[in-house]
Amino acid sequence: MVRDIRVEGIQRTEAGTVFNYLPVKAGEQMNEDKAAQAIKALYGTGFFKDVRLEAEGDVLVVTVQERPAIAQISFTGNKAFPSDKMKDGLKQIGLSEGMIFDRSMLDKAEQEIKRQYLSQGKYGAVVKAVASPLERNRVAVQFNIEEGAVAKIRGINIVGNQAFDEDELRKNFNLTTPNWMSWWNKDDQYSKQKLTADIEALRSFYMNQGYLEFNVDSTQVSITPDKRDIYITVNITEGEKYTVSDIKLAGETLVPEDELRTLITMQPGEMFSREKLTESSKAIGDRLGKDGYAFANVNAVPEVDKEKHTVAFTYFVDPGRRVYVRRINLTGNTKTRDEVLRREMRQLESAWYASDKIELSKKRLDRLGYFSDVNVQTPAVPGTPDQVDVNYDVTEKSTGSIMFGAGLSSSEGVVLGVTVNQANFLGTGNRVSAQVNTGKVNKTYSLSYTDPYFTPDGVSRGFDIYRKDVNSGSLNIGNYATSSYGLGARFGIPLNERDTVSFGLTGDFTNIDLTNSAFPPSRYVAFCANTTGCDKTLLRADLGWAHDTRDNILFPNRGVLQRLTGEIGLPGLDLQYYKINYQHVWYKDFSKTITLMLNGEIGYAGNYGSGLYPFYKNFYAGGVNSIRGFDTSSVGPSSQDVNSAGTSYTYFTGGTRRVVGNAELFFPVPMMKDNKQLRLSAFLDAGSVWGGSNASDLSPTSCTGASDCMRYSTGVGVSWYSPFGPIKLVLAKPLNEKTGDKTQMLQFQMGSQF
Repeated sequence: MVRDIRVEGIQRTEAGTVFNYLPVKAGEQMNEDKAAQAIKALYGTGFFKDVRLEAEGDVLVVTVQERPAIAQISFTGNKAFPSDKMKDGLKQIGLSEGMIFDRSMLDKAEQEIKRQYLSQGKYGAVVKAVASPLERNRVAVQFNIEEGAVAKIRGINIVGNQAFDEDELRKNFNLTTPNWMSWWNKDDQYSKQKLTADIEALRSFYMNQGYLEFNVDSTQVSITPDKRDIYITVNITEGEKYTVSDIKLAGETLVPEDELRTLITMQPGEMFSREKLTESSKAIGDRLGKDGYAFANVNAVPEVDKEKHTVAFTYFVDPGRRVYVRRINLTGNTKTRDEVLRREMRQLESAWYASDKIELSKKRLDRLGYFSDVNVQTPAVPGTPDQVDVNYDVTEKSTGSIMFGAGLSSSEGVVLGVTVNQANFLGTGNRVSAQVNTGKVNKTYSLSYTDPYFTPDGVSRGFDIYRKDVNSGSLNIGNYATSSYGLGARFGIPLNERDTVSFGLTGDFTNIDLTNSAFPPSRYVAFCANTTGCDKTLLRADLGWAHDTRDNILFPNRGVLQRLTGEIGLPGLDLQYYKINYQHVWYKDFSKTITLMLNGEIGYAGNYGSGLYPFYKNFYAGGVNSIRGFDTSSVGPSSQDVNSAGTSYTYFTGGTRRVVGNAELFFPVPMMKDNKQLRLSAFLDAGSVWGGSNASDLSPTSCTGASDCMRYSTGVGVSWYSPFGPIKLVLAKPLNEKTGDKTQMLQFQMGSQF
């Protein structure tokens, strides 16, 4: 009979912990079975390396010897991984400082560290763990590491190919042999996951080329004895090429068959393509989803004729039950008000489920620019077969900024500026912005406010106040300076998801200063009726229309952007003029990495009434953003005047007519195909500026008409959206340079232009 229990040998473990594992308590009887249970239970805790039970009279004495604690963990020889990161990784498998030391855990830790090195291609890495005893029953664990060299892929061989050259097939692989960019891309380091993905890419390539029976027979990966070189061999069987003999639809289609057939991109007589097959099934499912069939199932069942090498497909359509949306739930918007998100919703609660409206709502949330990530899920409502919830989860990002920056342009020189911007003011979705920007040509000070939902229908309203100073002396367009002050209001009306019309009214006061030149150009003197300058007051009306279907604002790959803008000086004040500009930009992706851009711009301006057209409103062309290879604003009519020293000089006047066309082919930097912020281009530019000049003002060599003033150029460029802002660098050559033209072979622009 146990009268009392005494625990001896514990240092860190509480006595109560030992009592909890004992199958006997004071006042109970002890026997051999209970003693065996007690010893087994105490060993099972992992706290002790020795346990003894003894009886001193009617007192049960439990004597334990604790396992040592880990006092410290250190690493030697590790260069690829920081020690802190390695400690965090070991903690995930249960080994960290302060924990009970378990030698079996060291073996597991060694394997884990070695696995990390194997993932980096260091197959010769050696990891050895050493445990050294310390005072007070502690140990120090040290991992001695010999990292070794990274094993490189020296050869990728494809065996069994007949229809395609081996070099062409290797283009489907991300893994490759060492090249000049491998130090950055790490694409010459073997990875089982990457090889699996490459094998699937190879399979997709063959399947999309009609090889329905293509098969990968085996894959061998061998490494040299020194564990530095890796060789990969892929054995394939191509099979025969198949064509499509027939396409059928079966099941409950619900939608007219003719409409569904237009969604099927693979037609009888064409080569079989798994990509087209998958796209067609998805398109049919998405079409049914627009009508509320959220769980539609579309399967393409093949009928293979191996003798004729043809295949027929039957699309079996099972629409399932039509469902409607019970609730739209928003999560993650801790700063932005719910109403700001809900007004972007095109899917409504208690309405039929519509997949296109749900996806459009997601895109509209993305376009707000308030969130770094937007995810949408449509879980079924438990217990109901015809209801779903739509859950939008957003990750908010900072929308306010105070930015001090600098830009560099071949025309502007150094541009310094500070911008205070809050795109989501107090979570209301309203935009407030203040800018101060200084450049050699343009200085701008502005304050603007925009409410994108002035009305519940999405009509926006904004106010602007600004001052803009222009010093044109360095632009070869005549030596004058203007200072403009203005205050305006504007409205934007969405016509649909892609089209917007805008209009506004601005009061503007402009001071024209001609004192920078001892002999200002005669056209400027005529406009101001003196040689010192003049003041002009303007009430300007602005109208605009925009149509934007681009898939990306920064680097578009497909879509169209159209802009029609017009401004008119209203009668009753100093300036009575009109100015219209139309731009059409078309993007087409020929592959995942190659995009063609075609841009066309037309401008037309003039005056009405008795006044003259303001010369500082003229159109200009030339420079990195219009006709590359020609100096900024140097394409078009020119005039001659005499400076204070009596020397004749030529300046470009601009004109009231303008046309610009650009064709540009964008492609990735070699060996950096996955870089979304850097790409190269080859371009062909053409453009002309003419009109609005008196013949007496023009020099004998100046162009006088659209065709006479037309200039062409070609070249290559690089665009990089860097952390410091967008950078554009072009190397251009004019194709029809004439006497008096000012050209630039190398042009650049760095930083945002305000």
